Amino acid sequence: MKNLLTLLLITTMSCQSFSQGENEDPSFAKSDDRKITNAQVIYDESLEHLVFTISVNGKAGKSVPSAAGQLDGAPVLGYVFPTNLKPIDVGFSETDGIVALALTSHPDFDDTPLWDENYDRNYANDGIIWHPHWVVLTEDKRVAGGLAVKQFDPEKDEVTLPPTNPGMPMYMDSPGFHVITKGNQIKVVVPTYRVSGKTDFNFNGVAAYMQVNTSKDDLPMLGVYAVYSVASGDLSLPYTVE
Repeated sequence: MKNLLTLLLITTMSCQSFSQGENEDPSFAKSDDRKITNAQVIYDESLEHLVFTISVNGKAGKSVPSAAGQLDGAPVLGYVFPTNLKPIDVGFSETDGIVALALTSHPDFDDTPLWDENYDRNYANDGIIWHPHWVVLTEDKRVAGGLAVKQFDPEKDEVTLPPTNPGMPMYMDSPGFHVITKGNQIKVVVPTYRVSGKTDFNFNGVAAYMQVNTSKDDLPMLGVYAVYSVASGDLSLPYTVE
């Protein structure tokens, strides 16, 4: 895991030789909404919940991507908590990679079919509303960010996904945790039973741009194309649950 995080730091500093996200808005990198000042996870023992929080200089979650008009090339913004949790802790089968809780916004598609985040009784129209995903990230040198959500072949690989997964051939789940954006903070509330009772783990906070690919075999389905800021200033996992 440490090697993967080191790779991400290197590639974001020198990414000219990697595939770029063509639908990335140039203003994303300059926005204070993605300049992280702190990342925190607090365990509320009385409620047996974990509260994940990222704080930024601007207004967390205020700016969102503009629609590309199709799934292929769809832009995805994320506030991401890479952790040292194990894939089995969040419902995946055993596999290599970094377990991360990603809070995302993407107007071109809805990958939370069980949840109605904008309360309009339409479960398929709220991808732009900030919502959470568990993902497993692995090294991918084809994209500028150096990482991608881990894929699998559904016809060949025996993979266990949580029952709330969105049906994509990736280590991804749509757990439905409540995401709150208020002022300079974005928070997500996670019941401890959804992480196998783990309340002692390491993490970091990252603001990133991702992009969907459905047309190019030489690129990942969901790759990390840019990292805007990192809570700790480096890509270790220095923070622990309070």
